[in-house]
Amino acid sequence: MSCSRLPFVLLGLYILEAVVLGIAPVDRTIWWAENLTAWIPIAAICLLYWRKIRFSDTAYLLMWLFFTLHTIGGHYTFAQVPMQTVTDLCAFQRNHYDRICHFLVGVFAYPAMEYFERNDLVRGRPLMFTLTVLGVFGFAAIFEVIEWIFAVVADPQAGTLFLGSQGDVWDAQKDMLADGLGAICCAGLYCRNNRNSPARTGMVLQEST
Repeated sequence: MSCSRLPFVLLGLYILEAVVLGIAPVDRTIWWAENLTAWIPIAAICLLYWRKIRFSDTAYLLMWLFFTLHTIGGHYTFAQVPMQTVTDLCAFQRNHYDRICHFLVGVFAYPAMEYFERNDLVRGRPLMFTLTVLGVFGFAAIFEVIEWIFAVVADPQAGTLFLGSQGDVWDAQKDMLADGLGAICCAGLYCRNNRNSPARTGMVLQEST
């Protein structure tokens, strides 16, 4: 598990980004809504670190990548992130930046599997892989409900921007699929990077100090 300075460097870079992108966002209501969904888990990750529940540098890098791109989406709103060149080049009918970020929600499968294996909470990689991916799918479904509630209670413009469906009636389902595919990829990456892990054979890894 990480005992390096990398988590502090990544946190510092994120704070700098959040401050800069907090200046004149496209919609302040959306900025608050999107950033709160990042700040709460970041605070939880910091609390875990303080309590010496730590993850690998790879896990922190993956989570930082998600939070970084998510915060960019909060500044512009996900539907308006300036990536028109990519949209035109690939002949897309919509801005898929939100789908990229939904795919990156799956990065949390990596630290989840680290935690499960280090504490011997789940026996066997196949079961751990399955439970982790299903957990991400479940979180994705809950988040879609939260988005819907926000859209209902917020003013119409802010609600529409927060949903970011861009006219796609299947947007919620596609977002959840992207979350799940990201989890499958990151859980697979964890298994690949830890092929020789002692915990795979039933030995419990020691928690970092």
